Amino acid sequence: MTKWLVTYSRRTGAKWNLVEFGGTTRAESRGIVDMIAIRKDHRHDGPAFRRGDCFEIVLIQTKGGSAPRPTLDDVARLSRVAKHHRVKAVILAEWRRGQKLELYKLNGAHWRSVSPDEIFG
Repeated sequence: MTKWLVTYSRRTGAKWNLVEFGGTTRAESRGIVDMIAIRKDHRHDGPAFRRGDCFEIVLIQTKGGSAPRPTLDDVARLSRVAKHHRVKAVILAEWRRGQKLELYKLNGAHWRSVSPDEIFG
C-alpha cells in the first residue's frame, strides 16, 4: 500500500524510487527503517553542486495490522538516523484492515498527520 501511495502521489518533478529492506526470508530485516523513498533534487545549481547531483530522501517506517506505534526509543533512533543522512522527512505509514493508509510525519518527538502530496507531491 505504501509503495502504491508514493508512486500515485507524484504529480510533477522527478520520480520517487523506493528501496525496501527485506531479510533473507522476505520478511523485514533488522533496523529501524523499513523503506527509503529517494529522488534526484533538480533545484540546486551552484558552485558546489550541479542540478541533479543532490538527492531528496524520505525514511519510511511501516506498521500494519495490530503492530504498535514506534516507542519513544524508536523515535529517538529514527531521529538520529534522519540527522545522520540529512533526510527531508521521516514518515510512519500505518494501515489497518478496512481503513485507508495513513501517513504521519515525525515532528520533534511527535507524529503529525500529513497528506501524501505534502511529502511526495
